[in-house]
Amino acid sequence: MMKRLLSLKSLSTVVHFNDHEEHGQEHEDHDHHDHDQRRKYGDHDQNDIVVRAAANCTSLTVWRKSLLISCNGFTVIDSHGNLIYRVDNYIGRPEEIILMDGLGNSVLTMRRNKKLGLVDSWYVYEGEFGDHLQYCKTNYTRKVPSRLPLKKPIFCIRKNLNLLINAKSHVLAYVYRYASENKRCAYVIEGSYTHRSCKVMEGCTKNVVAETKKKEESVGGVSYGVEVFHLIVHPGFDPGFAMALVLLLDQMFS
Repeated sequence: MMKRLLSLKSLSTVVHFNDHEEHGQEHEDHDHHDHDQRRKYGDHDQNDIVVRAAANCTSLTVWRKSLLISCNGFTVIDSHGNLIYRVDNYIGRPEEIILMDGLGNSVLTMRRNKKLGLVDSWYVYEGEFGDHLQYCKTNYTRKVPSRLPLKKPIFCIRKNLNLLINAKSHVLAYVYRYASENKRCAYVIEGSYTHRSCKVMEGCTKNVVAETKKKEESVGGVSYGVEVFHLIVHPGFDPGFAMALVLLLDQMFS
């Protein structure tokens, strides 16, 4: 585990150093902006513009490999070499995926829609959500059904149905807010996950909020190819949710 983590930290340092050299001027220009205006998720109201302090994009290195040898998964490192997120899957086609932080705490849970449909769709929940959590322990001896209300998802992600007809469609998936009365999608994901070149855009403005970029680097004579890539998160967008979208793209298109 430590050997894999040290290898990824070394790769992360090389990748982010090269990106700093290539895009240094771009970041310098970006720092001259005083404020960043973003609309609320999926909202078209002109009065609901959120003004945030400007900040540089968050650049993460994503390794399509678990730190545990016995399972599949993902490992995510920031530009300083810190472990930010991890995913450990013990089966090839999981019905549930848990995104954890570097300490192993559950950040988001993705559950596959069990209803039959033409395309793959997933629900995203905050924290951990599983069948074993629908019970509470009483008297330290047995489990009884919990009377707490079931946790509701916060987002639903659906694979683009048109891909069944036109494989060349540039739209990969649509992201909907689960509890929103607005039936329009909150985000659209376009590009090619196979080539690790995707963009997450706001459904109403088409502003890019997150993107993946392939970065082929050779470290110690080993080329990582598409197994290691960038996840660039723009200011105001949750990096954890951006990583959750990457996980679902991997399930839909791998």
